[in-house]
Amino acid sequence: MEKGKLLYEGKAKKVFETENPELLIVSYKDDATAFNGLKKGTIQGKGVINNRMSNALMRLLASKGIPTHFVEELSERDTLVKKVQIVPLEVIIRNISAGSFAKHYGVEEGIVFDKPTIEFSYKNDELGDPLLNDYHALALKLATPEEIDTIKDYSFRINEALKEFWLSCGVTLVDFKLEFGRLADGTIVLADEISPDTCRLWDSATGKKLDKDRFRRDLGGVEDAYQEIMGRLEEHMGK
Repeated sequence: MEKGKLLYEGKAKKVFETENPELLIVSYKDDATAFNGLKKGTIQGKGVINNRMSNALMRLLASKGIPTHFVEELSERDTLVKKVQIVPLEVIIRNISAGSFAKHYGVEEGIVFDKPTIEFSYKNDELGDPLLNDYHALALKLATPEEIDTIKDYSFRINEALKEFWLSCGVTLVDFKLEFGRLADGTIVLADEISPDTCRLWDSATGKKLDKDRFRRDLGGVEDAYQEIMGRLEEHMGK
């Protein structure tokens, strides 16, 4: 499958047309951003890791009954996906307090919740991706009530599957962001990526951060952390 016209270039990926109008090619970059693009940099090899990890986890979730946009990994950086209309809701699932949750609510990081939380933000860079609830999403016609119910159901099921997987790798899934899309027939599927860019992943024994927070917070060892988390995934999936 050959790349056609460049349709979109975002912070971390490029999207290309193919000869099939229902399929696209996503190409992962090493560019890194944080704080809605205010901080920019490069994480060497990030694109390869995010592409391969996301595809591996999409395959895992598909085996658990979660429909995804994934079709085929074409190369280290390029993946064939189904064309979707992205639902402009970013979904954040949290198992442990960290990041903006800790900041907004004045609590320390590391509090394990009795149940996972879910929150939505309006996918809009110009507005800074503001938080919203179901009623806001319906008022803005971002999704239907049925779509929101489906997205919530999938998100919590994804959380359970990923928590179990990462725990088997000696990693705690703290929180993560998801995006969903509509196929041409309206079916909701998981889209975008699942990677150290979109998840907080802590070593279960030491609490060491193995994700993009090392870039956000200038903790150093960013490339090493990405390579370590990918190594653990590959080691576990190779068993």
